[in-house]
Amino acid sequence: MSSPPQTIRWGHPALRVEIGVTDDGAARLAHLGLPGGPPAERRSWPPLPLVEVTAAGHGRSWSGARLVDTTLGGRLRYRTHRAARDGDRHTLTVELHDPETGLVAEVRYASPDGVPVLRSEVILRNAGDTALHLESVSSLVVGCLADGPQAVGDADLLWADNDWVAECRWQRRPMRATSPVLDDRVVHGDGNGKGEFTQTGRGVWSSCGRLPMGGLTGRDSGRTWLWQIEHNGGGWHWECGERDQLAYLALFGPTDTHHGWRHPLDAGAEFRTVPVALAFSDAGGPDEAFAALTRYRRAVRRPHPDHRRLPVIFNDYMNCLMGDPTTEKLLPLVDAAAEAGAEYFVIDAGWYDGEDGGWWDSVGAWEPAASRFPGERGIHEVLDRIRERGMTPGLWLEPEVIGVRSPMAGSLPDEAFFRRDGIRVTETGRHHLDLRHPAARAHLDEVVDRLVGVWGVGYLKLDHNIDPGSGTSARPGETPAAGLLGHNRAHLDWLDGVLDRHPHLVLENCSSGGMRWDYALLSRLQLQSTSDQQNLRLYAPIAASAPTAVTPEQGAVWAYPLPEDSLDEVAFTMANALLGRIHLSGRLPELRPDARALVHEGVAVHKALRADLARATPVWPLGLPAWDDPWLALALRTPATTYLTVWRRPGSGAAATLPLPHLRGAAARVEVLYPAANQAALAWDPDTSALTLTLPTAPSAVLIRLTHAVPDTA
Repeated sequence: MSSPPQTIRWGHPALRVEIGVTDDGAARLAHLGLPGGPPAERRSWPPLPLVEVTAAGHGRSWSGARLVDTTLGGRLRYRTHRAARDGDRHTLTVELHDPETGLVAEVRYASPDGVPVLRSEVILRNAGDTALHLESVSSLVVGCLADGPQAVGDADLLWADNDWVAECRWQRRPMRATSPVLDDRVVHGDGNGKGEFTQTGRGVWSSCGRLPMGGLTGRDSGRTWLWQIEHNGGGWHWECGERDQLAYLALFGPTDTHHGWRHPLDAGAEFRTVPVALAFSDAGGPDEAFAALTRYRRAVRRPHPDHRRLPVIFNDYMNCLMGDPTTEKLLPLVDAAAEAGAEYFVIDAGWYDGEDGGWWDSVGAWEPAASRFPGERGIHEVLDRIRERGMTPGLWLEPEVIGVRSPMAGSLPDEAFFRRDGIRVTETGRHHLDLRHPAARAHLDEVVDRLVGVWGVGYLKLDHNIDPGSGTSARPGETPAAGLLGHNRAHLDWLDGVLDRHPHLVLENCSSGGMRWDYALLSRLQLQSTSDQQNLRLYAPIAASAPTAVTPEQGAVWAYPLPEDSLDEVAFTMANALLGRIHLSGRLPELRPDARALVHEGVAVHKALRADLARATPVWPLGLPAWDDPWLALALRTPATTYLTVWRRPGSGAAATLPLPHLRGAAARVEVLYPAANQAALAWDPDTSALTLTLPTAPSAVLIRLTHAVPDTA
């Protein structure tokens, strides 16, 4: 048998990966970054294995003063590798093997050509004779993020708190706060402290409490790493800490320690981890890394015409009907939405139940309520009016739940629902479907095919408003977390089937606003609801931060003017949405003419620039927005144009300076696109690449365009 190679080198012009293989076959991810520069030296190879696997009976042990890694991951040894090209995607598969148990691990890396992002997942296969009881499997382990005490000391951790109506709040903290220097002279045990920073998703919502994302950035160097866990359930975990003076990162789906997850891997069986992605910026800081992640997200999502058309959507819910639609209330809104320039009109929650306000626990059959839509044509009177006004009709749907008052609660078998200890789970008047069961999936397929194929609905807002806890143990010996992972994967498969049958159907991802904000779903669904926040001033930091977690053309932001709003407030709420997807709402027919004209103007401005959204990347001139920042700024840049939304909230001075380093030296043309009637004063300094903006009133917001020469790349 030939000895293993010392180094595996793989990548493309924007990414270089080096995997070091020791003489005994242990594989380590030794380098991940830009091409060029010397190869990683063997003495600096990190101590962490390429994949971490723990299983019952295979743990760590102590030998004298040192920790000996006896986990399955620590015993895996290199067997072979293969590199390939699949269209614009580069792939590398490294196969590892444990001769004692017969466990085989395929570590699968992929990267879009020209994008400095590494995607990773692991396939485990039991080639032995005895079942293994998995307790955790990493999707990615990288032990070389920051090399040496100085780099670790310079590093800041990034993460995003994400709560209902307070989504996407990025935080920054020195890594040394959680991985301190314990002693500069004495080596303790295995030479490492146990300090690390962790984030964990729990329950059914993937982004409840925190986004399934994180980052590490150098304060002085600008060297930045950003990661996302592409999982549509709450079972995920990441940790970032220090080992042997190197910063390490480990990304997981559900684990035993954090979620009670265990999975029996019988002889001949396979298990696949959830995919994850790691973006890299050499010196451009978080902005450049988020730009790379944006390009990656576009490369891996399912193609759909909506990503090019970007139609304006009116939805009757927020600051409008709030779940109480009727024919009488909807028809004036349909006309007002059409006059404003909307291209889709979505009837939100409540359309399927009587006017007693009990729609919450009656969901499931998805038939229109006769009391809400009287007359021979019923709801079709409204749907037809939407089409007559040149818009595509849409409906709200919460597919994974069945209300306790719904007829479907009794007609579907118990096995079609989440269960624990043999008992159907009930959460706030609702049951949760288990989409692994054919009856559950057949029911939802019938509903969607009826609404889309028979009624002619072209848009479905898919909501999800309950968190039934740890999951389902519907199958013998199954832990709830394992059942939840199985349902999550069946959910994705169901969505793929819906879009295979209805390729032009537009699907919105909503979950109490942004409680299920992940790229397992967003690689399939066309839009992401960013929040249920009803306060236009508090929505601004959410809208400004949204491109950290979703591409601009997928981020749906409410613009919901009210009759009592001032003109500045109407412009403010419209500005929230202009660099994303407009979710128009509010009581438009009641607006006075000048306010209605501002709405129409905002929609027209958005339509004029929306073609650029699908190729632009985000920049935050004032840094990642904080919840209480008095000034907020979001820019989207293309090679020739930079769009910049700036918000001034109460409690701030009238002027702000916004650095735009990517325009240094550019003789840019600067103009306010919205609102046309404004009191903004602008001054552009190409030498310092800074824009000085004065907004005399608060709250106020403007959309600015800077047009500049295309950089010479010859």
